[in-house]
Amino acid sequence: MTPRDTAPEHTTPEDLTPEDLATSGTLPEDILPEDVDDEFTADDTGAGSAATPAASFRFVVPDELAGTRVDAGLAKLMDISRSQAAVLIGEGNVSSGDKAVGKSLKLAPGTVLDVVVPARRDPLEIVEEVVEDLTILLDDDEFVVIDKPVGVAAHPSPGWVGPTVVGGLAGLGYRISTSGAPERAGIVHRLDVGTSGVMVVAKTEEAYTALKRAFKERTVDKVYHAVVQGLPDPLAGTIDAPIGRHPGHDWRFAVIEDGRDSITHYEVLEAFGKASLVEVHLETGRTHQIRVHFSALRHPCAGDLTYGADPRLAATLGLTRQWLHARQLSFAHPRTGEQVTVTSEYPQDLRYALEVLESGQA
Repeated sequence: MTPRDTAPEHTTPEDLTPEDLATSGTLPEDILPEDVDDEFTADDTGAGSAATPAASFRFVVPDELAGTRVDAGLAKLMDISRSQAAVLIGEGNVSSGDKAVGKSLKLAPGTVLDVVVPARRDPLEIVEEVVEDLTILLDDDEFVVIDKPVGVAAHPSPGWVGPTVVGGLAGLGYRISTSGAPERAGIVHRLDVGTSGVMVVAKTEEAYTALKRAFKERTVDKVYHAVVQGLPDPLAGTIDAPIGRHPGHDWRFAVIEDGRDSITHYEVLEAFGKASLVEVHLETGRTHQIRVHFSALRHPCAGDLTYGADPRLAATLGLTRQWLHARQLSFAHPRTGEQVTVTSEYPQDLRYALEVLESGQA
């Protein structure tokens, strides 16, 4: 089975980018700059970003910007994106004559603009906190297996200001030290922010190296459960279709001719009419792989509005994210070689959606 079409049209405004929003708040989970594939090996440590101090500026509007909206004019004056300028204005950090301006104000020559750029924290800083619903499924001397709740990123990254697995483990008293980047302590693979389920984090250097290799060599068995719209035909099969960045939308991924090899094995566990519960085994681990593959088959994950899901069905099922759960993880123990298998139960929101489907009310 090799679908060669792209996912339905994107619903996110075209003029925004992750960089535009990186200093101002939480990005949607679908467009996290660090939301990359599940086979992440943590070798791309990169250079950390330092916290930015507060600064203030004063500009006199030149003649050539006369009649320009203040957000567009400020973007030119400060050499920043229009969206970044709009954020500063929306925060009340741009004023003229001691009065905050609105972004639709038309500039007049000679107008004085006072701009305050507030201090921003280091986006890679680990915030130690207790993360609600982040639970320990297995605690070993070499690694810890967690149940990651929805809305939690694997580690800090530019543009993300919400909770992280790394920060949550620190809040539980775990002190992990490995050779990877400090903000990615022990992270050997990742789940989307909007995907819940089982995830392993290395505690020691030996485990870190072994688990990285296992994910890279695809010896880890990753089992997901998903509710997809309609009924896939055949009921069991393999989706072999390359995935890459969507040619028209940087924040999305799609089946494209020159994408990376991507292989998904699935089997329908239960059919409900409007949707089906499927079990998925990933042979590869590309960004949003399950979501993209089923969307390309015209069977998007229920609730996954980014990839073409029916918003009415999502509302009926009470879903505010895709119905996708990392159900089980199996891997060789990094020290003993014995097989380790850990299973995660469905969280409440996914259970509720299943109950609605089983009742026939959808």
